[in-house]
Amino acid sequence: QVQLVESGGGLVQAGGSLRLSCAVSGGSFTKYGIGWFRQAPGKEREFVSRISAYGSSTYYTDSVKGRFTISRDNAKNTAYLQMNSLNSEDTAVYYCAAHSGIITPQRMRSHDAYGYWGQGTQVTVSS
Repeated sequence: QVQLVESGGGLVQAGGSLRLSCAVSGGSFTKYGIGWFRQAPGKEREFVSRISAYGSSTYYTDSVKGRFTISRDNAKNTAYLQMNSLNSEDTAVYYCAAHSGIITPQRMRSHDAYGYWGQGTQVTVSS
């Protein structure tokens, strides 16, 4: 059973930075692409970023391009989301998720493309 555990969330002032981690266990890490999603109160879960199994390709939603960086360390079975220049609109619960196989850039933005999910970590940006 593949398990994902997020960490690194917290309270940060606007303009600050956080790095989220997603530790994966119970499966072969390099079988999975990793995505990050977020859900703000009263809103639907939205795609943030995704990295391929070996890190050769990355994708971002427009609102985080140039501010967030997704990466992974396959030796540590861990993926990361470095978040800089945070603002109040980034406040949300952040989830990491894993998918197997090859998916299109359009498909990777859909939460139902991912078979495994973490429990989420809260990020709150104060203005």
